[in-house]
Amino acid sequence: MPPTGNLPLMSRHVAIVTDSTAYLPHPAMERHGIVAVPLTVVLGDQALEEGTEISARSLAQALQKRRSVTTSRPSPETFAETYRASAAAGATGIVSLHLSAEISGTYDAAVLAARNAPVPVRVVDTGMVAMALGFCALAAAETAESGGTLDEAVAAAEKRAAGTSAWFYVDTLDYLRRGGRIGAAQALLGSALAVKPLLQLDGGRIELLEKVRTASKAIARLEEIAVERAGLSRVDIAVHHLAAPERAEALAERLRERVPGLVDLHVSEVGAVIGAHTGPGLLGAVVSPR
Repeated sequence: MPPTGNLPLMSRHVAIVTDSTAYLPHPAMERHGIVAVPLTVVLGDQALEEGTEISARSLAQALQKRRSVTTSRPSPETFAETYRASAAAGATGIVSLHLSAEISGTYDAAVLAARNAPVPVRVVDTGMVAMALGFCALAAAETAESGGTLDEAVAAAEKRAAGTSAWFYVDTLDYLRRGGRIGAAQALLGSALAVKPLLQLDGGRIELLEKVRTASKAIARLEEIAVERAGLSRVDIAVHHLAAPERAEALAERLRERVPGLVDLHVSEVGAVIGAHTGPGLLGAVVSPR
């Protein structure tokens, strides 16, 4: 199945490619001509493409039933097909922006494909995931739309990544432990003390930030951290969740009230790939200065 995006209408000389873990709103992808290459979720013996063949709700139900769920990167050939299609649609250069290489092999697959692409491809490990990655893709797209060069679009994405912060609350560290995304010792500590963990993206890795005694206190702390990070700057914010829409909307509403420099605020459910590693109940906040 082809990547999602608006390839036939692409007219700018620099094309923007990302992957399905950016969780960009579809209207934004269509408006900016951003193409997302899907990662795969393996549910039992079924390999399903994120975003088209498995929903977040189906994933949450599978996790709650303790079914076996793993994830895998796109193949280099999938990226190669995407690059060829972008070139055929008129692109003379491509910026390919992906989730942290510390937590996925997606970046490596893109690098392999870029070597034989028909136009120059700059592959960027953003060190980010979810809308922390999505905001990087938007920055690159906006630069390209204003006539920026390939290097300028890359620089815009890298600048956005350097300033962006992301934090996550999860009900349990067990899913991250099973997927090898957090150390067994940290997961065991969280379980033994019956604490609610707050996590952060740090150096492209998912790290334990704080341990809080209750879910309500952890979510309140997540809010405080996001407000402190935003300060008085002009910022975009994303609130993510998995099977917790009420939590997400409540947090978003409080951030709307408390962040004076807020430009855009996105609320969305994460897809199956990130959800497979965090489990239901996830609540995340991304703060990205303009």
